Amino acid sequence: MRESLQKFGGFLAGMVIPNISAIICWGLITAFFIPTGWVPDEYFAKLVGPMIQYLLPMLIGFTGGRLVYGIRGGVIGATATMGVIVGSNIPMFMGAMVMGPFGGWVIKKFDEMIENKIPTGFEMLVNNFSAGILGMILVLLAYNIIGPVVGGIASFLGNAAKAIAEAKLLPLLALLVEPGKVLFLNNAINHGVFSPIGIAEVKEFGKSIFFLLEANPGPGLGLLLAYWVFGKGMGKQSAPGAIIIHFLGGIHEIYFPYILMNPLCILGVIAGGMAADLTFLLFNAGLVATPSPGSIFALLAMTPKGGLFGVLAGVTVGTVVSFLVSSPFVRAYSGNVDEQSGGDFASAQQMVKTLKPAKVEEQAANSQTLATKEAGLVKKIVFACEAGMGSSVMAVAVLKKKLIQAGKKDIEVVHSPVNQIPQDADIVLTAMGLIESAKKAAAPGTRVYGVQDFINTPVYDEVIKQC
Repeated sequence: MRESLQKFGGFLAGMVIPNISAIICWGLITAFFIPTGWVPDEYFAKLVGPMIQYLLPMLIGFTGGRLVYGIRGGVIGATATMGVIVGSNIPMFMGAMVMGPFGGWVIKKFDEMIENKIPTGFEMLVNNFSAGILGMILVLLAYNIIGPVVGGIASFLGNAAKAIAEAKLLPLLALLVEPGKVLFLNNAINHGVFSPIGIAEVKEFGKSIFFLLEANPGPGLGLLLAYWVFGKGMGKQSAPGAIIIHFLGGIHEIYFPYILMNPLCILGVIAGGMAADLTFLLFNAGLVATPSPGSIFALLAMTPKGGLFGVLAGVTVGTVVSFLVSSPFVRAYSGNVDEQSGGDFASAQQMVKTLKPAKVEEQAANSQTLATKEAGLVKKIVFACEAGMGSSVMAVAVLKKKLIQAGKKDIEVVHSPVNQIPQDADIVLTAMGLIESAKKAAAPGTRVYGVQDFINTPVYDEVIKQC
């Protein structure tokens, strides 16, 4: 079930994350130029409506279609999305997430059906007109049927979200958000669920609290501070670096292994998340666009005029509560580790592995060895994460430095979403919770390794020895 949720959530996030820069662009224009913005300007504020109504849904629809069937699928996906945009009077992010992939799937199935059946010389004619005709059918279908239906669903969900917020029940979402993040559903939760709701709220209210629920770095910061103060061995030593990467860099995945190592610490981040969300509610805090990555700098950049105190108060409260609740669990766990293994953090990492379905040394896809690929030469290493833009980017930089130090400068190291791993990869590194997805996406014979700690892990050294 977890793998299926990760796959579905990763697909939803995969439609939004490549377009985050456009969403941030729209958010900055909104923050600066709307009547309640930093520098209100009626002329520039005219950009806000068309961008949220047309540009952003079209980009998401194109990306969804492209995920299914490349550029051709993207074009039909964007075309089909126009139908739901015109067929509704609200921003059609949900409609784009439906029609984009559906348009890509329709043209893909049509091309498979007529493959090798087109007379020579008529390929371009058939390809262009088939896509045009199918696009027209999809636009009409979306405009008359799908657009109004999805619009009704989106309005219902928006009203439900508003009712939850007004009833002060929003903090309870931390019971789902924080465990979901540790299971690597963070991008799916933030970009697949909260972002569409948040963007719709921004159009109506100028800001949204939903952009803060998952992206808030406070609970994770509190946990890492607890490890820094009360932890032992490598857990304590690695915490300061993890704090910088998490709080300033916005890579929340860095603290997930600390929870997997000591599962009771999930109570700390849940408590911190609930306290932070309640604080956000009390101060009517919100952001104008999704902060990605979830760095404190990104949060401040997306904060509307007059909202800095509420945002900072929520982050601070979340940090303090998470630290206070996590500290007893960290102290107790560190004491047990010291008693059993002399404080050796490697032993603690071995305990983490028992929480996962397989051990690190069993994570390789052994159908073929490296010797059968490219005469034993490793030419390409891929680090895959859920969206290909978070922990994988950081890990690539770490691994590149290690390869250079080892004198291996000719090996390509890239990052990728776990469902789009390049087929020419010789080695794939990924988070422990994404191993099965990586094995399915990688080419046969590709060796897949699970990584617990994105900064310091013996897996990197093992990989370098085989290069």
